[in-house]
Amino acid sequence: MQDVAARAGVSTATVSRVINGSDYVSEATRLKVLRACAELDYSLNPIAQSLRLGRTKTIAAILSFLTLPSIVERLRGVQAAMAESDCDLLTLSVGTPEARDAILEKYSQRARTDGVLIISMPVNDNHVKRFLNSGVPLVLIDAQHPELNRVNVDDETGGKMAAEHLIGLGHRKIGFISSYLKNPFQFSSTLARYKGYCEALESADIPVLRRYQREGEHGREYARDMALDLLSQPDPPTAIFASSDTKAIGVLDAAKELKIRVPEELSVIGYDNIRDAEYMNLTTIHQPLFDSGLEAGRKLLNMVHAPSSSPVEIILPLKLLKRGTTAPPGG
Repeated sequence: MQDVAARAGVSTATVSRVINGSDYVSEATRLKVLRACAELDYSLNPIAQSLRLGRTKTIAAILSFLTLPSIVERLRGVQAAMAESDCDLLTLSVGTPEARDAILEKYSQRARTDGVLIISMPVNDNHVKRFLNSGVPLVLIDAQHPELNRVNVDDETGGKMAAEHLIGLGHRKIGFISSYLKNPFQFSSTLARYKGYCEALESADIPVLRRYQREGEHGREYARDMALDLLSQPDPPTAIFASSDTKAIGVLDAAKELKIRVPEELSVIGYDNIRDAEYMNLTTIHQPLFDSGLEAGRKLLNMVHAPSSSPVEIILPLKLLKRGTTAPPGG
């Protein structure tokens, strides 16, 4: 910076003001400084700048299963929020609870990031305590903790809405296909949707039968295999609620393979309303995935500049989208 100042014939303070975009520099002086920077191939060291300003201008998004369409859509919302700021987005995907713990410990340090978003991944009290002690702002998306700001939907209500739609059409043999209800990460959204499904059936005096339920790994192919098994039994369900659109599309694959007509012989409803759901004309529960990322990203940026006191939970609305994969049984 001293070399630039000497070349431009100004003080180092003036060079600093030009580089940092200050308005208190004449246009002629600004051009002289920029010309000297170019001649000396000088640029400000971003690490040094972050140490001086006490900011990294980086937001970390920590998540699992980066390839899931629902997470990709949430990330799009986060990216839209970041585009409104001077922060870069760092995406960190973790595959095990141990990897999650290591990443959370690393990014609970102020020297690493200005703030953290955790997407669709539960946190425990130890994680939260570390962030609260360090003062690094943290916002959850599709996850719960009473001491943190968070953006969610009511998945139990969503599961109930899906099952009630099928019941309202006249179905009584209603299957449920999902990822594992018990898993190493202890995801809560799938379990909440299952609880809503059970509540709707019980309220309609329909028995919750284990033989009409399948759970397994994430992915369309796994859902197809589960649906093939479910639909090949002697008394198969006439309707299936899949805990995600990806799984619902896997159910449609199985129905096609078994030559079961949808919706005449089998009704299928999904959850999320990802882009493929519209292409497949899939009845689903719409949750505002993009908006959840946008709201959480904006909330986190506000916390970076003005730390909030008491945490709040933003609950976004769900909506049933009736399309072409559900109809009365035998209809």
